[in-house]
Amino acid sequence: MRPFTSTITLTEARAIIDSAATPLDRVEPVALIAASGRVLAERIVATADVPPFSRAAMDGYAVRSADTAGATIGSPRTLRCIEQVFTGQMPSQTVGPGECAEVATGAPMPPGADAVVMVEESSKAGAGVGDTDVRIHAAAREGQNIGRQGADIARGQEVLTPGTRLNASRVGAIAALGHTTVRVYAKPRVAILSTGNEIVDPGHPLQPGQIYDINSFTLASVVTEHGGVPVIYRTAADTIADLSRAVNSCSEQDLLVFSGGSSVGERDLVLDVMQAKGEVLFHGIAVKPGKPTAFGRIGGKIAFGMPGYPTSCLSNAYILLVPVLHRMARLQAPPTRSVSLPLGARVTSVAGRHQFYSVTIADGRAMPAFKSSGDITSMSRADGYIEIETDTTVVDAGTLVHVTLF
Repeated sequence: MRPFTSTITLTEARAIIDSAATPLDRVEPVALIAASGRVLAERIVATADVPPFSRAAMDGYAVRSADTAGATIGSPRTLRCIEQVFTGQMPSQTVGPGECAEVATGAPMPPGADAVVMVEESSKAGAGVGDTDVRIHAAAREGQNIGRQGADIARGQEVLTPGTRLNASRVGAIAALGHTTVRVYAKPRVAILSTGNEIVDPGHPLQPGQIYDINSFTLASVVTEHGGVPVIYRTAADTIADLSRAVNSCSEQDLLVFSGGSSVGERDLVLDVMQAKGEVLFHGIAVKPGKPTAFGRIGGKIAFGMPGYPTSCLSNAYILLVPVLHRMARLQAPPTRSVSLPLGARVTSVAGRHQFYSVTIADGRAMPAFKSSGDITSMSRADGYIEIETDTTVVDAGTLVHVTLF
């Protein structure tokens, strides 16, 4: 055994991690249909007006506004309809004095017209088939119910800037310019490597003393949810040779995350491999769960040595790994969702360790859900967590606590 000689505070650990993490510069093209959620890596400048022509914003009649002056229901103005213009076709005639053109919403405006009167403010003057006279029951003002050319986006306008996270409306703005692809920053590729002779992939029979791999799946889910691409590697055995082989195979990825082997036992060898192939920036944090966490660099790549216990591993993934993913992927941290509730039962904590204590929300109270660091249901049945400061050992039932929601 190699017991911890010291641990650092959570604040110190976060500062070390933050100074080591840098945004990725790698850029890649993606199809616009798959671009939502990605971070833009180029300036989007309009090469044409949007819309590319003035168009009717209502079904009705394109008119010369001067011809409708003074029109009311009781005293309509009668105009001759010279043409019907539908979407996808261009007008063939110019609207002259005393004339109008029937237009559909989105249809190009005919020359000569400067307003659109809604169909509800008009009526047909004649009763026979082919009659062309139209009564206008309301005066129109110039520009009424018209979407002007370039009103949405003008040619030469900067539409989006690098670093913008794309969403549905921003993808739509790019589509309006006719693009089919867009250049975005690459997502960080995260090597996920479970370690331990006892770890078995789900789907295989367990032998005595073995357990199924949980951490690869929880870590991969966290990585996917926070802008990264998980790359899961074969579980490494508790030997320096196998761990070294596994680390070498992970070297092409942007970030390495080990689970297991970071504690102080005889077979906890991740620290030895990190020291041999790179540098250890810290080992051991004064938190619960997750004390035996290591952090450093291997081959210039950031590397986390996460605890093997599922709750410890997942808790520190949320607390420590997620901010790194956001920074590397150039994503802003999502807003924290939280609620203040009375604690439903008394909770104790270890002095000198910052504890993240999982809770469920029931009947308007925060009920303790944490069982042990080795029990994944400490997290899977929880709605969020409360934080217990290092100088607090007891939080009594009824205390108002701040619950950070998962």
